Amino acid sequence: MTASSRLTHLTILTGASRGMGRALAEQLLSRPGQALLCISRRADPALAALAAQSGTTLTQWEQDLAEPQPAAERVAGWLRDIDPQAFDSATLVNNAGAIAHPQPLARADAAGLSHALRVGLEAPMLLTAVFLGATQGWRAARKVLNISSGLGRHAMASQAPYCAAKAGMDHFSRAVALEEAALPNGARIVSLAPGVIDTDMQAQLRGGDAAGFPDVGRFVRLKAEGRLDTPASAAAKVLAYLARPDFGSQPVADVREP
Repeated sequence: MTASSRLTHLTILTGASRGMGRALAEQLLSRPGQALLCISRRADPALAALAAQSGTTLTQWEQDLAEPQPAAERVAGWLRDIDPQAFDSATLVNNAGAIAHPQPLARADAAGLSHALRVGLEAPMLLTAVFLGATQGWRAARKVLNISSGLGRHAMASQAPYCAAKAGMDHFSRAVALEEAALPNGARIVSLAPGVIDTDMQAQLRGGDAAGFPDVGRFVRLKAEGRLDTPASAAAKVLAYLARPDFGSQPVADVREP
């Protein structure tokens, strides 16, 4: 990729094809000077049209993060081809996640467990590793934003894979924050809970079987009482947090807290 003089902000975003990830992509593309790489299972022609209209640069990869090693190697190669002096900021947003069918761990199938952990934890770790390694000598201010969840901090029955992936994301963010703090121009990293959002994932939880998912009623009530944030509203809050001058001072945070 060759960046023009107009492009000053590089963002890599996973899970951009739907939900809050798509809203993040839309809002980033409305900002001047943005070069955006979206990694999702499918490309979105509407995002390409928005990029053309706004004059921003969009690259879309159809990449399954359930196979995280090829994805990470592709990102590493892509970053090696970029002029290290080209951008003022470089940001990785690990937004993609997967939720297994809500059920006790004793009933879970191996394929579903592996998929949830690969997409939700292994892929963010590998992508963070190659991003930090490839950009270490860049002049750009570097950030990693991991989209976590309250379920990474508060356990819930029948959600062991998702809870484990998000708890792991939180804790590896803490460890990497310590590593980067010791480096010149070290990256700032935050694992951020974005609140409760009205997405396909929420619909899947509401459709769970109460016999195997005792908290299903909680998610039904959140929807019925209008307590779910829209993807667009949640994305705006996440991007506002990303722009905070104290970003990285707390490696594990919640968008709803000061």
